[in-house]
Amino acid sequence: MAGNEFYFEDFTAGRVFPLASKLVTAGEIIEFAGEFDPQPMHLSEEAGRASILGGLSASGWHTASVFMRMMFDGWLSRSSSEGSPGIEFMEWKKPVLAGDTLSGRSTVLESRPLRSRPGIGLVRFLHQVENQRGEIVMRGENPIMMRLRAAREDAA
Repeated sequence: MAGNEFYFEDFTAGRVFPLASKLVTAGEIIEFAGEFDPQPMHLSEEAGRASILGGLSASGWHTASVFMRMMFDGWLSRSSSEGSPGIEFMEWKKPVLAGDTLSGRSTVLESRPLRSRPGIGLVRFLHQVENQRGEIVMRGENPIMMRLRAAREDAA
């Protein structure tokens, strides 16, 4: 990671961290689908139009992967993240179509130090990704483990 601008203490309830934006292209949708989710609506515009999605659409797993990159570029790369124990929930609310530009935010819901891991805290986030029309296309919640600033100072 680039550097630790954000430690556990910086993640207070209600704080919002913007995600980087990302244009999703037809080529990316087809390439991801061909490798990981080769359903017709993810492989051709014609099949996408014939589906309930209305056009060539990204797999939900592609959307989740794009979100991860947007979060990394937006703020995670500058944090003291030690990983995540999992995802509490993830919803795909609307299709991501070729040509959509995604943006979004991560909002801190709560945080607490871990008794079982001194020097580490758990921060729970609500993540929302939206398209250029302001429609939420994906949302989810998950905890991320962060180093405490005090632990960094103790190690120095």
